[in-house]
Amino acid sequence: MSSLVGKYELLSDPSDKAHDDFLQAAGVSDAHREAWSMVRPSVEISGVGGQWRMRTLSELGNEETLVTPGAGNPTQSFGVDTVSVFTVEGSNKLVQKFTAAGKESRIVSEFAADEMTSTLSSQGKTAVRKYKRVA
Repeated sequence: MSSLVGKYELLSDPSDKAHDDFLQAAGVSDAHREAWSMVRPSVEISGVGGQWRMRTLSELGNEETLVTPGAGNPTQSFGVDTVSVFTVEGSNKLVQKFTAAGKESRIVSEFAADEMTSTLSSQGKTAVRKYKRVA
């Protein structure tokens, strides 16, 4: 899991149509979708004992999740309160599954030396977000 630790800044276009389609499919409100189309969040992942801390930082505010792999973790995803289950696959893949507004969604984040690629999917809609490792 140490390959996941770091800070990542969004490279993808925040107003990408595929990302908006994913957010809509995941049950995110129109107001939150519009807001997310205007920000470039950064993601910080750090280890805390047997848990991991994932922080999403943006002009909209900060979301922080303490992650215990395999357990239900209270999260706020795109402004929606939910419970996420995170799993780690191999040494470089973090999978998040959550249900919001009755809709199941999944975010698969794959980590390389200098980047993170997140594939977000819900209700047949998929978006890919690229991030650059900055720390």
